[in-house]
Amino acid sequence: MLTYKSAYKWEDGVCLGEVLDFPGTVSFGRTLDEARKNLAGALQDMAETNLLRGEALPTPNAAASDPEAEIDEPIYLVLQVGQSISMHVATPTP
Repeated sequence: MLTYKSAYKWEDGVCLGEVLDFPGTVSFGRTLDEARKNLAGALQDMAETNLLRGEALPTPNAAASDPEAEIDEPIYLVLQVGQSISMHVATPTP
């Protein structure tokens, strides 16, 4: 399991989410829960793309931060290696 750092902020009535230590992993939602779910999907897609291209996953950085974020929290990426790659992403539950 890899623990990345997610951050959320609201702009124009939309919750924007970003995985701070996995470049390019962003999403949004009308609510925080929707943004969390969408960001988990984006993280899974980005990780899968990296692996299929033979690229390493970014190293998680617990110190990553966004001073403009209203919420930051861990987001978990679980990889299972075998005949095929299986991934699960979890976000904290309120």
